[in-house]
Amino acid sequence: MSVLVGILMGSDSDWPHVKAAADVLKEFGVPFEAHVMSAHRTPDKVAQYAREAESRGIKVILAAAGGAAHLAGVVAAHTTLPVIGIPVPTNLAGGLDSLLSMVQMPGDIPVATVGVGSGGPRNAGLLAISILALSEAKLAEKLKDFRKRLVEKVTARDQSLQSRINEE
Repeated sequence: MSVLVGILMGSDSDWPHVKAAADVLKEFGVPFEAHVMSAHRTPDKVAQYAREAESRGIKVILAAAGGAAHLAGVVAAHTTLPVIGIPVPTNLAGGLDSLLSMVQMPGDIPVATVGVGSGGPRNAGLLAISILALSEAKLAEKLKDFRKRLVEKVTARDQSLQSRINEE
């Protein structure tokens, strides 16, 4: 199966913050690729990747960056594919700077953006899966099963809590 999701990072140091997206894509059997590209240091390479992604079979691009976090916006400017920004935490503002850079994209060139922190990258992967599931029935079924397991997990946790409360 060809690669369906492209993951771009501004630096290889972003990988620990992005890995959860890759992990959930693996969990669902979604083929992906990951690359380091910088909106500022390799702008031509980023533009070329974005322009060629669709013709290579990619359906969704995840773009992770910190600070000014322009990578997602630059990618979105060069493709009509869905782009999901993953704000990377920074020392300066804990990632708030990255988040605000991504969510403040100008009108007409959208970038979906997930939260900063551990849930954000995983949610980026799940959002990509949700987009792909619109046209892939097997993936849609996997996603529905995943959601059912979430309900079961939370229900079990509630039952465990209730038992502990009743024992006190």
